[in-house]
Amino acid sequence: MRAPEELAVWNAIVEAFHAANPNIRVKVEVSDWDSYWDKLKTLYAGGTPPDVFAMDAPLYPDWQSRGVLLNMQPYIDATPGMFDDIYPNTLTAYKRDDGYYGLPRDFQTVVLYYNKDMFDEAQLPYPDESWTYEKLREVAKALTKDVDGDGIIDQFGFSPDLWDMETFWSSALWSHGAEVISEDYSKTLLGEPKAREVWRYIAAMVLEDKSVPTPAVSAEYGGDPFAAGRSAMAMSGHWVVPEYAQLDFAWDVAPMPSGPAGRFTSVNSAGFVIAKDSKNPDAAWEFVKFAVGKEGQQRLTELGFAIPVLKSIAESSTFLEQQSAPIKHQIFLDAMEYARPKPTFAGYEEWASIIGDGLVPVWNDEQDLDSTLDEIVPAADEVLAR
Repeated sequence: MRAPEELAVWNAIVEAFHAANPNIRVKVEVSDWDSYWDKLKTLYAGGTPPDVFAMDAPLYPDWQSRGVLLNMQPYIDATPGMFDDIYPNTLTAYKRDDGYYGLPRDFQTVVLYYNKDMFDEAQLPYPDESWTYEKLREVAKALTKDVDGDGIIDQFGFSPDLWDMETFWSSALWSHGAEVISEDYSKTLLGEPKAREVWRYIAAMVLEDKSVPTPAVSAEYGGDPFAAGRSAMAMSGHWVVPEYAQLDFAWDVAPMPSGPAGRFTSVNSAGFVIAKDSKNPDAAWEFVKFAVGKEGQQRLTELGFAIPVLKSIAESSTFLEQQSAPIKHQIFLDAMEYARPKPTFAGYEEWASIIGDGLVPVWNDEQDLDSTLDEIVPAADEVLAR
């Protein structure tokens, strides 16, 4: 969840829901990411789970396997045409043998963001579909500089998230013919030879070129040097668009770079689930149905929050011609052609922490890359084995 921006978005959608369903009242609560999941666990432990709550697709298998979510299949069966307009690949993460215990409310493809002012000042052409990862490194290095001459870099060429796979390194791995995890989710493949080549590429940008800030430096700019006007490029989903629309510099988006194995990006979705012990399952379903239906999706799109799961709205002027952010929104839809789903599996949260936290000392130049991979890959595999 992203508060307080998300609170304003969902309050507006709830207002529209109330107008259509005057006999049902919905109260919205949001929290920052870490607090949100902690709060959910506390509510469940106390026997007072929310009727409806947001779900991140990679965490869905853990929650569903606990037996705490309501199977929505009977409601879906009673709603003819429920899935007719939904992008099929957004449903995949939530499907189980006996039905759906969650539904996607939006989806996110990751694209390349760039600061047009920095490119213009350097007289460099904007990123386009011809870019490779080598071109990304070359331009990132060219746009990295010590602006005030104090010996400290204060403009970075590229500021990706080095912790989680979604916005950068999974795409880089796939584009170079490497994999993140085996198809049966039993083996972590981040230490394989092709994967190590990609990790060396990333490490070179951080430690040699200095074009990518370390996690510690990134934190100095609120975790987003691009939004702070300190980075020329970043990779992210559509979720940042409402925030970036308020920035005081010109920016736009471009396709992801390609590698020897082709062009790839990740696609992930946020969804809604209903607590199995909800005291108001029928009312909860009505809200979920509204949120993924035409009116809810239309309102969600108008507020610039995400990519709608309904094709008819995603491919309409409502999404493609958003006045609050006049950028190339079509890029996000085009990315579906080369997108791979972000892996979702039981134990994801613990597995991701082992990888993300384990690599931080490498980016800080405190540990060797290869020996670190030799340590964290077996540790990650232990999670998968459990």
